[in-house]
Amino acid sequence: MTVVEEIPGEPADARGRVAELRALRERARRGPSDRATEAQHAKGKLTAHERIALLLDEGSFREVEQLRRHRATGFGLEEKKPYTDGVVTGWGTVEGRTVFVYAHDFRIFGGALGEAHAAKIHKIMDMAITAGAPLVSLNDGAGARIQEGVSALAGYGGIFQRNTRASGVIPQISVMLGPCAGGAAYSPALTDFVFMVRDTSQMFITGPDVVKAVTGENITQNGLGGADVHAETSGVCHFAYDDEETCIAEVRYLLSLLPQNNRENPPAAETGDPADRRAESLLDLVPVDGNRPYDMRKVIEELVDDGDFLEVHERWATNIICALTRMDGQVVGIVANQPQSLAGVLDIEASEKAARFVQMCDAFNIPIITLLDVPGFLPGVDQEHGGIIRHGAKLLYAYCNATVPRISVILRKAYGGAYIVMDSQSIGADLTYAWPTNEIAVMGAEGAANVIFRRQIADAEDPEAMRSRMVKEYKAELMHPYYAAERGLVDDVIDPAETREVLVSALAMLRAKHADLPSRKHGNPPQ
Repeated sequence: MTVVEEIPGEPADARGRVAELRALRERARRGPSDRATEAQHAKGKLTAHERIALLLDEGSFREVEQLRRHRATGFGLEEKKPYTDGVVTGWGTVEGRTVFVYAHDFRIFGGALGEAHAAKIHKIMDMAITAGAPLVSLNDGAGARIQEGVSALAGYGGIFQRNTRASGVIPQISVMLGPCAGGAAYSPALTDFVFMVRDTSQMFITGPDVVKAVTGENITQNGLGGADVHAETSGVCHFAYDDEETCIAEVRYLLSLLPQNNRENPPAAETGDPADRRAESLLDLVPVDGNRPYDMRKVIEELVDDGDFLEVHERWATNIICALTRMDGQVVGIVANQPQSLAGVLDIEASEKAARFVQMCDAFNIPIITLLDVPGFLPGVDQEHGGIIRHGAKLLYAYCNATVPRISVILRKAYGGAYIVMDSQSIGADLTYAWPTNEIAVMGAEGAANVIFRRQIADAEDPEAMRSRMVKEYKAELMHPYYAAERGLVDDVIDPAETREVLVSALAMLRAKHADLPSRKHGNPPQ
């Protein structure tokens, strides 16, 4: 069906042509039918244009290839050739800064990807890379358009290739607002951040019907790949929210903390929070007794501007905290052990979570502050057989490879290999500070005494008394707060209440830091 057939009569002048154009644009924007829009709303979902309007500054969106239609034939496709071909692409601004976006329109072919659909996405991705601006995908599609066969599959290949080329060059954010199945799920997995909405968005490689046919397991779509599953269990999802409006508002907030590309610094912001503000409450927040837990989030709140921070992967690998925030208006990334969860140990998932976060910060010129209170790596057969060595090495590699400013603060425990991995001075931290409550050692005093003084304890008339005496002796000799400072392993022991002032001053000094890595094609990080 041609445009002339859809709009009878031939316009006599330019004004008529413009009127025809406006009618076409309105038809493309309105979508296939009011009924399709109502069905979308009935599912608790917004349309593509409604989502884009929430994401971008009002009136800033410029659509690209709005009138594009597919050229496929067969299976009835030649009779159904809607404008946009099921994806809305273009650019606009978020807080005045350029952002590129594409949004699947589920009302058209269920948002399924065909050849023309893919070509539109490829074009907007290329434009984002060329312009050096973030790319946000608003995903709500049923996968490849089966009627177009292998042409649709090739379209995904082009997206994956561009995701990879853009990695570490521009921020890429995937927002899951509907189904995402099969190969389509790999594009979000290649991006920097994944957002999901509970109940309406799902991600999986094989759906519940295939799972049942192959394994006999009965499971719902949300049980298999819903937002909570990916936020808590798989780690695929970084942020999960109850509704689209909140989700998209948080995407805007995240964008405000990221630079446009890897050649720029993140945007600074005005703050009324004094750089030299003392945090006396820190003296009471962190117990001196290393066996007593506390909430590291409260420590972070005391250190950062106005207590405000965005936690990444909040519900996955909760024994470590990764957050984006500001200090004196400058964006920083924070990596911190969480003593409230598994005593803050490093395990497989925590190592992976922190490693990816450190790499993201390094790619986008975000300084990294590491807050240590780590008793070591989690022991156990499952951890060893699961590859804790190679997974822990991912975090070690990420820190060693990072050239952004890196500052570590040892609050309390810093034991064994976990201390080294968590950005110790020996692997390249620019500055390392410690609180007077710090204990830096190969292991805890009790474990160390049992090893070093095993024979004396066994031969003693009162083994328990001897063990207690040896523990005190080990602490006095090797674990007092100034042992590391005396040997130059920390740059200073500081008053906890002055931590914010010390960090702000250090970050200002390091702002112009420049460090080059050896010339190479790329490293070969542990997998």
